[in-house]
Amino acid sequence: MAIGFDRRQFLGTSSAFLAAAPVTAVRQGSSYAVVGEVQRLDPALDVLIDADAVVEKVFDGLTWSEGPCWVGGPDGYLLISDVPGNVIHRWTAADGLSPWLAPSGYEGPADPGLREPGTNGLIQARGGLVAADSGGRRIVHIDLDTRLKTPLCTHFEGRRFNSPNDLVLASDGAIYFTDPPYGLTGVLESPLRELPYTGVFRLDPDNTVTLLDDEVMPNGIGLSPDGRTLYATDRRGWVAWNLHLNSQPGQRRTLIDREETGILGGDGFKVDSVGNLWASSRDGVSIFQDGRRIGIITSDDVISNCELAADGHLYISSNHAVVRVRVRASKLTFQ
Repeated sequence: MAIGFDRRQFLGTSSAFLAAAPVTAVRQGSSYAVVGEVQRLDPALDVLIDADAVVEKVFDGLTWSEGPCWVGGPDGYLLISDVPGNVIHRWTAADGLSPWLAPSGYEGPADPGLREPGTNGLIQARGGLVAADSGGRRIVHIDLDTRLKTPLCTHFEGRRFNSPNDLVLASDGAIYFTDPPYGLTGVLESPLRELPYTGVFRLDPDNTVTLLDDEVMPNGIGLSPDGRTLYATDRRGWVAWNLHLNSQPGQRRTLIDREETGILGGDGFKVDSVGNLWASSRDGVSIFQDGRRIGIITSDDVISNCELAADGHLYISSNHAVVRVRVRASKLTFQ
């Protein structure tokens, strides 16, 4: 992200920067409009997804969609954050879209200091849902049955977080999360900021918080399948840290450089079970294998994040909408 830029401005300043999207159409035998396609850049993509798979828009009408999270098996449901709208929505093919939790984040009177008062990233952890609460400026646990919110961490060294953005669960129960200021009006210049830096943190099972790096402007976050490499989206591209046995990070390195690759933008991403990165960029979801881009999934709008569902689809948050594409789910899971 460029300093001072709105996330959506940076990802999609103009539709001219997006890869050419097909004219919206409805696929035969489906009620969903086709709004994108798969671009095969390398034969390695064939193991993950068919090159002729189509991208369908399953619903529309959100302010800015983020943090898609699938709950349950093939007959489960999708939860999705509308970050400016301060609502988590629930969707199934049978029931459609409905509000699931409102407010999802900030619970006080309207505050002009918050440009994104709702939750952002969502994951299943600790027996329920754990959310990066951008507006509440904290990490919270949400009971899937009662929808009761319980704060897990709100401060670091006596100072409030900026606006937690994304998070990922490790096998030992720790949760790694990013804390940029994108949820605050003015971003880096917000008078609400208490931490003098933006950083990557670890929340241990006992709710102890550790700062891992305070020299990044992070966004999305992910872990390698073996849990020994931590990844994050940064202004320069995608960066990585080797994690030592004590979970402390080694020297940060650039994994994918935007200037070298010509890729612009970048938001949330996921890592699959064999280590491929499925990363949002200005031209779609870019799939990276060993640092090279092997395919792109396009939509007709800016993309912020994605989620592999047990129903065999990759669900993608795309500005006001959520789109999906069928993947070879039997060979693919996300960390």
